[in-house]
Amino acid sequence: MAQFYSAKRRVTTRERITVTVTDLDPFGQGVARHNGNALFIPGLLPTETAEITLNEEKRQFARGEVKRRLNDSPERVKPECPHFGVCGGCQQQHASVALQQRSKSAALARLMKQDVDEVIAAQPWGYRRRARLSLSWQPKTQRLDMGFRKAGDNDIINVTRCPVLVPRLEAMLAPLRECLAGLGAVRHLGHVELVEADNGPLMVLRHTAALSHSDKEKLERFSHSQGIALYLAPQSEILEHVSGESPWYSSDGLRLMFSPRDFIQVNDGVNQQMVTHALEWLDIQPGDRVLDLFCGMGNFTLPLAQRALSVVGVEGVAELVVKAQENAQQNGLQNVTFFHENLEDDVTQQPWASQGFDKVLLDPARAGAAGVMRHIIKLSPGRVVYVSCNPATLARDSEALLNVGYQIQRLAMLDMFPHTGHLESMVLFVKNK
Repeated sequence: MAQFYSAKRRVTTRERITVTVTDLDPFGQGVARHNGNALFIPGLLPTETAEITLNEEKRQFARGEVKRRLNDSPERVKPECPHFGVCGGCQQQHASVALQQRSKSAALARLMKQDVDEVIAAQPWGYRRRARLSLSWQPKTQRLDMGFRKAGDNDIINVTRCPVLVPRLEAMLAPLRECLAGLGAVRHLGHVELVEADNGPLMVLRHTAALSHSDKEKLERFSHSQGIALYLAPQSEILEHVSGESPWYSSDGLRLMFSPRDFIQVNDGVNQQMVTHALEWLDIQPGDRVLDLFCGMGNFTLPLAQRALSVVGVEGVAELVVKAQENAQQNGLQNVTFFHENLEDDVTQQPWASQGFDKVLLDPARAGAAGVMRHIIKLSPGRVVYVSCNPATLARDSEALLNVGYQIQRLAMLDMFPHTGHLESMVLFVKNK
C-alpha cells in the first residue's frame, strides 16, 4: 500500500518575552537586557515595557521586534514625517530632540571616556540643505517613483513630504515629480539631487539616455518657474550647467563657491556654529601659523586666515584644492596657501611645513586620520581641534595624542543630523606644558 508523507511545517511562532528598555542607542534602538546580554529593539524608548519576539540572537547581543507596547515614555513624540518607519532616512523621529541629544552625547562620552561639555545644535527640522532622490519608472502603474530607499530595502519610498529638508526644497517635491514624470525620457532617469545654496536652490538630474529638445525645454521652463539653477548629468563624471547662477554659501561671513557635486556640510546652522567654536577653541592669535588638514574648499581654512598670521590648507582631492585657491582669491585673503598632498605621507617634510605650526585643525572623512596623527605629533602644535563624523575612528585617533601628553580640554557633540543615527563631534586637545 502506498504511503504519503507531508513535509513538517516549519514553526514560525516565537515565544513572546516582556522587557523594559533602559537606554537609547544612537541609531534609535531601545536597549534592554536579556540573558545577561544587550537586546536591541527598534521603536522602543527608555522606560517603555513591551512584549517582543527575538528575531536574531548571537553570543553577545540579540535583536527583537515589538509585538505590543505596554506603556509610553514621556519622551515619545509623534513623528513629523508621514513616511517615518518606512523610509530609511530617519530613525529617531519618535523620540524627543532632548532624548536624542542625550543618547548621542552618552554614546560619545563612553567612546571617548570623557564627559561631553556641550551640544552644538540648530533647528531640529528643516535643516537639511542637500538631498539625493532616487528615480524609477514603474511601467505597470505608469508612475514615476521619486524618493528615498526603504529601511533595509532597495525599494523606493515615494516621498510627498520630508520635514528635515529646508522648506524651499521640501516645497519643490510635488512640482518636481510632476515635471519629471512628464518627460519623454522618464524611463531613463537615475536620480535627482537638490541643494539649497545661499543664492538659491539648484538641481542636478542624472539621465542615462539623451534628452530630447522638448525635454530640455520642459526642464528649463521648470527651473525658471521655480527659481532653481539646473544642471544635467548625462554621465556620472559629466555636469552640464544649463541655467542659473553658480552656487555659493557663507562661512564666517566669507563667500565660498562650490560645484553641485562638491562636499558641503548638510546642516548650515550647525556648520556656522562649528566654525565659530573651532576658531574660539584654537584661540587664534595674530602671530599664529595654522595648519588645516582635509581642508576641502576652505570651510575652516578661510575663516582661520582672517585671524592668523598664515594658514596652510592641505587636501587629498585636487579639484577641491583648486576651488579653495579660487575662494581665497575671491575673498581677498593673501595669507593662506593650499596644497594637494597624500595625507598619509609625511607632510612635515614638505617645504611649507619647515617653520612648524602653532595650531592644527583636521576634519577627516569617516575612515579617520590614523596615518596622519604621527605627523601632527611631530609638528608638536600647542592646540589641535579634531572635527569628526565617526566617533569610533575619533576615539582611536585620539589615543595617539593622549599617549604623548595632550589632554582633552573640550568635547562637543554636533547635532548635525537630528532624527538620524549619525553622530558627529569635535574635540580640543591641548599640549601639556
